[in-house]
Amino acid sequence: MALVFVFTAVISCEKDFNDIDSSLVENTKFDVNTLTVKGITIENSYIKNVISDNISNKPGQYLLGVYASDDYKNIEASIVSQLAITSNLEVMNSDTIAKYATSTTHIVTSIDTVFLKLPYQVTLNDDGDAYELDSIIGDQSKAFNLNVYQTSTYLSRLNPKDASKNNSYNSNDVFDPKGSELNITDNYQFIPSLRDTLVVNRWTSNGILADKDTITYSSSTTSTLSLPFAVVPLKETEIKNLFLDQYESSHFDTQDAFNNYFRGVILEATGNKGSLISFNFEGAIKPSIEIYYTNTVFETATNDTIKTFRKNDSFSLSGIRSASYKMEDKVYPADKITLQGTAGTEAKINLFGADTDGNGIADEIEELRARNLLINDASLTLYINQSADTTAVPYQLFLYKSNEDVNPVYSQIKDVYSEGAFVFGGLLERDSKGKKEKYTFRITDYLSDILSGETDYSPTLRLKVINATDLLTVTDTVFKNYNWNPKAVTLFNQDALNGKKAELKISYSEKKTN
Repeated sequence: MALVFVFTAVISCEKDFNDIDSSLVENTKFDVNTLTVKGITIENSYIKNVISDNISNKPGQYLLGVYASDDYKNIEASIVSQLAITSNLEVMNSDTIAKYATSTTHIVTSIDTVFLKLPYQVTLNDDGDAYELDSIIGDQSKAFNLNVYQTSTYLSRLNPKDASKNNSYNSNDVFDPKGSELNITDNYQFIPSLRDTLVVNRWTSNGILADKDTITYSSSTTSTLSLPFAVVPLKETEIKNLFLDQYESSHFDTQDAFNNYFRGVILEATGNKGSLISFNFEGAIKPSIEIYYTNTVFETATNDTIKTFRKNDSFSLSGIRSASYKMEDKVYPADKITLQGTAGTEAKINLFGADTDGNGIADEIEELRARNLLINDASLTLYINQSADTTAVPYQLFLYKSNEDVNPVYSQIKDVYSEGAFVFGGLLERDSKGKKEKYTFRITDYLSDILSGETDYSPTLRLKVINATDLLTVTDTVFKNYNWNPKAVTLFNQDALNGKKAELKISYSEKKTN
């Protein structure tokens, strides 16, 4: 999956400066130098959860499966979702019943198959004539356990304690299952595959094969390629009781009534091996529960088949959704800064070190302010520890501010909205040999405001894994901390090893003395 960004950038020459008083100066009167901030420290930060619903944010993609690594936390990622119903659902329409349900006939409904459908994300191969699976990490040759449950937990869009506010779900919230699993085979062994076709046998209720349907899906009406999708067989009798047998009841009168009756499904992944798959819930072909059934009209006296009517009802996994991440407990050495998405780990960064005189301003900030520097550029660089697992390194990291209270307030660093996400950076960079080397953030405006004295607010910065799509629109200074990117990377801290360490470099100008 490729994302193309278009940004407007300003390319500076030597005469362009961003001075801390927001005025332009002539380069003939100033010396341009660089300095490395001495007080920077970086440490691991273990998080309990992240926002994981689609009420205030709409990530679109959700993770399902297991990720196992010796260097990072194992992840068991599950999904909870409501189902969408269509209007006027009926097992057989009234006109057909009026025509065929007579004193000498009877109609019997039988389930042909019921399954959970999960379309994979794909890319075209190099020849453009076949699909390859995309957005999967881990060992695709090994299965993880998948169970599908009905949930008894009501998914509410409004906060139960204050209906004037939106509700919110976190990645460690508990959603209670109702009854036993809906899948036919307990602990269904899920392995990703390129399967793109399903044949559904259509049976009369007395066990005679009436026909066969070949099921395929495509990305558009003009595409000749079938999209691969996963099929998880579900219990036919149970689904008939829960759905078809209730079509005429008040449970199916409205979507709200249905949401209270059938509150949603839990797709629960467990195990210590397998792969972690990102499924798109906003694509052209959506995840759904598919019910295929046949209505057979019989001659009552002879039990001969008069006619069959084949039907398919689809219930997309829509409405309120939430991700659930069960994370392994793991503690990392202080010299290995470990970042992992979902509800894994972040890092805390103190840019300027201690405040020994207790006046609320770090000593190094005061020293730099005294020099009255004109800030040209400020870049924070973080190097990858290539001795750790780098098979699933994130494409982008992100920096944000946190006041670290019990109920922390998160906010954007100024450069994100003043210069744009592309200039702000955090993208993966490679060295001359193509190895994954580092991430760099440009925080010029943020540093300029601090060193000019425009603000004394210099909170802890937090570093995390992020998806580039989450940065397409930054509308205000508030940062909402949610995460569906499971990738991980290990960085060096502030102590140099082989010349690589976390560094904050400032390019500045000082007035010439001669």
